Amino acid sequence: MHFLGEMNSSFLSRHLKNSNMKKRNILKQKRPASGFTLVELLVVIAIIGVLVGLLLPAVQAAREAARRMSCSNNFKQIGLAVHNYHAAFNQLPQQGCGSAETAFAPANASQSTARLYLSWLVAITPFVEQQAIWENIVSGVDSDGTQFQPMGPQPWDQSFTPWMTDIPAFRCPSDPGFGLPANGRSNYGACIGDHMRLTNNGGRNERGFYEGPDDDNCGMDGVSLSDDSSAAVEARGTNRGMFWTRHSTRFRDVLDGLSNTIMAGEIATSLGANEVNANVAHLVNDSLISASDWNVQVCLDLVDAQRPKFFTAGTQCANSAGKSARGFVWGDGRLLYTSVQTILPPNKPSCVRGRDKAQGLSTVGSRHQGGAHVCMGDGAVRFITDSIEAGNYNTRPQVGRESPFGLWGALGTRAMKEQVDEF
Repeated sequence: MHFLGEMNSSFLSRHLKNSNMKKRNILKQKRPASGFTLVELLVVIAIIGVLVGLLLPAVQAAREAARRMSCSNNFKQIGLAVHNYHAAFNQLPQQGCGSAETAFAPANASQSTARLYLSWLVAITPFVEQQAIWENIVSGVDSDGTQFQPMGPQPWDQSFTPWMTDIPAFRCPSDPGFGLPANGRSNYGACIGDHMRLTNNGGRNERGFYEGPDDDNCGMDGVSLSDDSSAAVEARGTNRGMFWTRHSTRFRDVLDGLSNTIMAGEIATSLGANEVNANVAHLVNDSLISASDWNVQVCLDLVDAQRPKFFTAGTQCANSAGKSARGFVWGDGRLLYTSVQTILPPNKPSCVRGRDKAQGLSTVGSRHQGGAHVCMGDGAVRFITDSIEAGNYNTRPQVGRESPFGLWGALGTRAMKEQVDEF
């Protein structure tokens, strides 16, 4: 009996063990396989694709917002530099400065002076942490030891290293333009008011004498060694901005108030694509501006109706060398390089009667969506939309009268006593 009991116990133990093993095998067979099925994998990929598609524009917008803020900060630093310059010298940095030309035909480029072509940006280089470049310019000694005239040669001379240097404070990060055929580029131009006549040279030739013939360049080169009193009178009435080319101005001249007057405006540099907001149409001829009249519509008619961001096919926007394009020479005080006017609202076309020494229209523009930055006389940086009220652009400003170009024109004049509301 005892033996039978042991056998039954052993059999029962083996039976239970076999039964448990079978249960485990059954459970293993019923357990689902790990990992994704093909359908699940495709669904996950589709969801990731949708999320990337939704997030990418937001990432791009965030990057542009950061670039726009950096551009605004650069402009703020320029405004601060102008105020520091004024505190040091009791005047604004002059647009169209440098030594006046005394010889009509210098023997070579190294003997030529800057000829009153230097821009307002040259004078503020020490105030934007560019002391080394300023010392090269003021001494006329290049970084390799080459000797030029004090204040350097003509600003388009590509053999002078400072003129070829891109200065970060003078560039907007949203503007991708760089390199040849440009010299060092700039995205910020001095505001010279709301008039086209005699504003490219302020009425003075490169020898510092008033001269204003009715031609493309309005005497910017000039040959006169005496003042034309009629040109002086006309220039005083047409140069209504905070800056007056080839003349010194002060904060005290801004009777409309520094917070109500534009000091400088943003410009987009040319990429060689004949874009309306980043190029200047050349050789528009005297139908654009003459001694007796002007016609802004001539410039507007050059915009391609089918592609309004570009000029019409065949419009010439640079010379054969390609250097005379928008914003291509930061050291050059001529109209299309470092000056702006408040005639057409931001991102509208710019045109000149002849080439890069000519009188004409230089409009504020940028690579930002919907507008451009301006720096006010008090140093505040504002973003002006393309839709700002700009009055009647077919009307020519009259001496002693408020600007016909609405709020936009009023912001560009320094002493016309216009009432400027919050903008």
